[in-house]
Amino acid sequence: MPELPEVETTCRGIEPHTKGRKVTAVIVRQPQLRWLVPESIQSLVGQSIDAVSRRSKYVFLEAQTGTVMIHLGMSGSLRLVDATLAPDKHDHVDLVLDSGKALRLHDPRRFGAVLWTTENTDDHKLITHLGPEPLTDAFDMNHLHKIAHNRSMSVKQFIMDGKVVVGVGNIYASESLFMAGISPKRAANKVSKQRYELLTKCIKQVLARAIEQGGTTLRDFVQAEGKPGYFQQELNVYGRAGEKCLVCESVIKQIKQGQRSTFYCSDCQK
Repeated sequence: MPELPEVETTCRGIEPHTKGRKVTAVIVRQPQLRWLVPESIQSLVGQSIDAVSRRSKYVFLEAQTGTVMIHLGMSGSLRLVDATLAPDKHDHVDLVLDSGKALRLHDPRRFGAVLWTTENTDDHKLITHLGPEPLTDAFDMNHLHKIAHNRSMSVKQFIMDGKVVVGVGNIYASESLFMAGISPKRAANKVSKQRYELLTKCIKQVLARAIEQGGTTLRDFVQAEGKPGYFQQELNVYGRAGEKCLVCESVIKQIKQGQRSTFYCSDCQK
């Protein structure tokens, strides 16, 4: 699933090729995505894209009279192709640009979304409930500690809750907790303020590093066969069940939490 660093990389990759460009056509081959692609998306035709931004895992393409909201779902990707390139089976939506390129949504599982809104995106029903962005000053130990006060769920599930903080997906939650030395099984309300201070720093560091590594793949966005900037990281625990911990050489363990796999070192994380 595309996570926050991948979506941020997507935004950075498409911005130089879309910002300031006029949309000459919107081609919807399959409107039945996670939500129906609205017919009002055709309002974009004839308008220029003024800005490309991101909130959580949503990509915003801002025009004069509204904003296109794109979510990549479980398997979606955005890439820039020649507008004349024949679409693949799962290429569902094209935004055709006056440059001769098209911003194409590829989504095999159709859990993504392409929406059009004329309201302030901060007030949109899909956005209003979201927690702060993890790489901003609004996300700090005070924020986490205050909300965790009456939460008995595991700290891993807590930091993956988009109402608490956005964009801390399964991989990044496991890696951040390992870096902070906190057991993923510990209850959120049993983590001290001092340890939350360390955890917020680790989350920021893990996500920032992932975004930085994604920058090396930006050229892929302008290739017909290009894939989004989903990059390989050097992971300490995620996906390494049964292998030795890189710090203490204990065996990495795997458990299920909230139907998601969790990886951790029981010696390094308490």
